[in-house]
Amino acid sequence: MLVALSLLVIALFGILVMFKKSNHNTKPAVRSLASPINEISVSSPVKTKKELRKDKKPKTKRAPKNQQNLEPEEAEIKELEIHDTEKGVETITNSLFEHYYYNTPFDKLESQPERGNLEYQVIIDPQDETEFSNYVEQMTFRISEGVSEAIYVIGVSKEGLPTGISKDDLGKSFDACKKIAESAGAVASMLRIRDGETKEKFVAEVIIRKAESEGTFREIRIAVIGNVDTGKTTLLGVLSKGGLDNGRGKARANIFKHKHEIDSGRTSDIGREIVGFDNEGKILNYTSARAPSWNEICEHAAKVLSFIDLAGHEKYLKTTVFGLTGNYPDYSMMMIGANMGVIGMTKEHYHLTLALKVPCFIVVTKIDICPPNILEQTLTMLKRLLKAPGSKKLPLIVNNADDVILAARNFNSERMAPIFQISNVTGFNLDLLKMFLSLIIPQRNWLTLKKEPALLHVDNTFSVPGVGTVVSGTLTSGEITLNETLLLGPNQFGTFDQVVIKGIHTNRMPVKNARAGQSVSLALKKVKRSATRKGQVIISPKLQPHAIWEFDADIYVITHSTTISTNYEAVIHCGCTRQTATIIDIAGVLRAGLRGRVRFRYKYRPEFIQAGDRIIFREGKTKGIGNVHQVYNGTAPPLKKENKS
Repeated sequence: MLVALSLLVIALFGILVMFKKSNHNTKPAVRSLASPINEISVSSPVKTKKELRKDKKPKTKRAPKNQQNLEPEEAEIKELEIHDTEKGVETITNSLFEHYYYNTPFDKLESQPERGNLEYQVIIDPQDETEFSNYVEQMTFRISEGVSEAIYVIGVSKEGLPTGISKDDLGKSFDACKKIAESAGAVASMLRIRDGETKEKFVAEVIIRKAESEGTFREIRIAVIGNVDTGKTTLLGVLSKGGLDNGRGKARANIFKHKHEIDSGRTSDIGREIVGFDNEGKILNYTSARAPSWNEICEHAAKVLSFIDLAGHEKYLKTTVFGLTGNYPDYSMMMIGANMGVIGMTKEHYHLTLALKVPCFIVVTKIDICPPNILEQTLTMLKRLLKAPGSKKLPLIVNNADDVILAARNFNSERMAPIFQISNVTGFNLDLLKMFLSLIIPQRNWLTLKKEPALLHVDNTFSVPGVGTVVSGTLTSGEITLNETLLLGPNQFGTFDQVVIKGIHTNRMPVKNARAGQSVSLALKKVKRSATRKGQVIISPKLQPHAIWEFDADIYVITHSTTISTNYEAVIHCGCTRQTATIIDIAGVLRAGLRGRVRFRYKYRPEFIQAGDRIIFREGKTKGIGNVHQVYNGTAPPLKKENKS
């Protein structure tokens, strides 16, 4: 009983305490509603005179004379616009120096060339519309000379002297350059800023890229060559997909075409991958959460790099030669394993690029697992190969962005040979390689061939269910449109048949027309696949094509153990054609290291070739190179030997 009473007393005491607390909490609220001054005096600290002066509203400044007649809001807006413009240029200039400034002196250049995509300007400051129009006209010319890309060097005189300009003038010049580029239908991007000849004077390099409309892009083909097991396919997987390799073939798994390639890890057929860049040089392959399709990349790209993955093993040499001659690459990327050195087919592939006059840059892979002394030996052997007689290249080991810009600017001279050292596992120096790829321009100006009659060399044929026969190849001249009637041939009888184009794709993107320089797939109307083959051409009737059995060629014998005489047989590679031919006439004696003119006759069927085409002839490995001097139309087919029973 006592326990119950004690519990009751404790409960009553608790209720009383809670009631007092609730009354205490409601009093400030009542005071705040009735008298806010009291509330402030209780809860807020007392401010000093200094703090009270700060709280006073600042006096408004009197508007300038040119703004006194404006309404208050209009005057304020105009003053803000002037202030924001000056502040914006200053902010942009500081940002440019933060990201693109290299504390190195700018080297003296050669005098301003009249032709080409390189332009020198001490300062860009158009004073009126006439001068602005002159700048736009000049930029348009430089862009056309560089196949849709140009480089402006600001702060350099026409004699090539890097006099330099102040930081503020450089920012204003770049801002003016962007406006001029916009009027010329292009986009200006900063490459680098370096020191001029005098202190606090700077030189800037700006790249101007033509703004392509949606669905139109510039295509650059790059052949990937090198010995087996150097990481060619792995690098393409890293560049096109964005993820690094795990050292066990993860990156190359999505590139291989055949099951036996996945099992062995070696490429046996020609593979293709693309990397797209926008107008500002950013890669489009992995900008979104999911991997975009080829169609989406080509639709938004200003420049597309088409990589041709070739086989490195010796037994697939004929496939590699076909890829180099039939795909008309602008450049070649030679891969060398840092831990393997210059071995195997490396020299063979490099000599093929020299014979076809394809500029080559080198990528040394697997440096993450290579000891420093072995890497040094590999680089020494590589430099010796590049400087050898017949090559005479200038090796440039790329270590920073400054070297990348130097290599890209001089790469078209065919003397420069940039060397990149990368790792597909750690990602070392991959950013430098991507930057270099974004700066290179097409080697050929295909725009000049746009108005010529159409000519497409067929490098592959397909039979697509629901579509029919499809042929693919490189359009080397002219344009092809839907429903156009062209000629396909030569067939086994040496004639050309009319075909109608019912579908056109470029890099897996359906289009209405294709122009010179693009890789194209054409759907043919009512044509059997058996009537098509590699090495044929789709050609305009205006060219009046003829099938060729015999032709004269000026050749150079690279290597051969004996004297070459009549009835000598070798496999001739000329564009997409690949067939055995016999020497039926020869002027003089031909041995290794000698030149001469010979007449070849195809052994099995006629082909379409033209005077001036480059040829490679081989027995196993490459034996010689040359040029077609003259072709003979309507030559009778060679007589077949009778079988003795």
